[in-house]
Amino acid sequence: MAQGGRGVPAAYPGGMARSPLILAAVATAAVPGLDVTHAVRLGTGSGGEVDAAVLTSRDGRHLVIRVPRSEPAEAEQSADLVALRALSDGVRSRLPFAVPRLVGQTPVGGTRAIVHEFVDGASLALDTIPPALAGSIGQAIAAIHALPTSVVADVGLPQLRAVDVMREALATLDRASETGLVPAGLLRRWELASEDQSLWQFTPTVINGGLSAGSFLAVGDTVTGVIGWSRLQVADPARDLFWLLGSSDAAVPDSAFDAYHQARGIHDRQLGRRAVFAAELEVARWLLHGTTTRSTEIVDDAVEMLHALLDRVHRDMTNPLTTETDRPATLTEAHDLAELGAPVEARPTPAVPGGSPASPWSAGSAGSAERPAGSAASPTGPGGAAGPRSGDSVATPPTPPTPRD
Repeated sequence: MAQGGRGVPAAYPGGMARSPLILAAVATAAVPGLDVTHAVRLGTGSGGEVDAAVLTSRDGRHLVIRVPRSEPAEAEQSADLVALRALSDGVRSRLPFAVPRLVGQTPVGGTRAIVHEFVDGASLALDTIPPALAGSIGQAIAAIHALPTSVVADVGLPQLRAVDVMREALATLDRASETGLVPAGLLRRWELASEDQSLWQFTPTVINGGLSAGSFLAVGDTVTGVIGWSRLQVADPARDLFWLLGSSDAAVPDSAFDAYHQARGIHDRQLGRRAVFAAELEVARWLLHGTTTRSTEIVDDAVEMLHALLDRVHRDMTNPLTTETDRPATLTEAHDLAELGAPVEARPTPAVPGGSPASPWSAGSAGSAERPAGSAASPTGPGGAAGPRSGDSVATPPTPPTPRD
């Protein structure tokens, strides 16, 4: 394996991942006085973009060390550090869950190793989230969105207005249209949504910006931690919520959105529709990623997803993205029609001290391009077709199936 000076593995090694023992040695350089007694690999053994391990120190502390193996992973780590520094003690006191706290860092062969506190809790998979836990997730997201925007502004992170969010969506739409690979029916559907002024009448909030099931750690039905903050910004709150609509259990998004609205005390009637729009544009972004990287496999996958989405839209023309004041719908009703895709980062769950699985800042996901994912859906709910229910005007039209690896 290539070396990066004085026997230290070089940055972005192409061979074997650094062992837990090597990572433990690096951690002692990052944290003065640290005496590591046990080290367990975090994540896959090789092929990931981050080398990581859970460490136990002689004084009983549990820590995590991470060393990026690629430039994208290093860039994401740097962004994460900026965000974590923005989350001061005062800010963290407003959150009902733990956020990783930086303990130390040190240069490693041209890159940087960071050590942070271990956050207890089991990592999550979308289809294993029960409604009760979904409620806790909704409350956790609401707490993030209730943070003062100065948290983001004071460290120079992005601050998007509602019109900026709309323009960003239009830019994605235009770029996707230029590929000539998006069905005309979908382009028209998205154009109508972008032209619906009521859709963009919302107040931007602080958002995590990259949430998925793997972002949360939980004990029982309670969220104990949120990890991965590299996309912290002020933007559309729907961005942090749309991934929940990919659950195979319609009660999960219902519970999460209900808990979110109750915790926020601010009712955004178009939140669900913007979440749908965001989820569908993820497929367009996946297509653009494929064209940018010149990956025929990704492009073919995205095109197939787009046509599947179009088929589902045609089967249910009563649920457009634009507002229909004469036909209210709920998340549950809409979810029964189909499921939403959402970016889901793989977060391995190795055994850690105390026996509880956890996945703080997992190895293998940093810097990787996100792609829509979700489980296959039936067009009807349990026991047959779902009937309309009164409530929020947040209809959820059919959306793409899971892409194949």
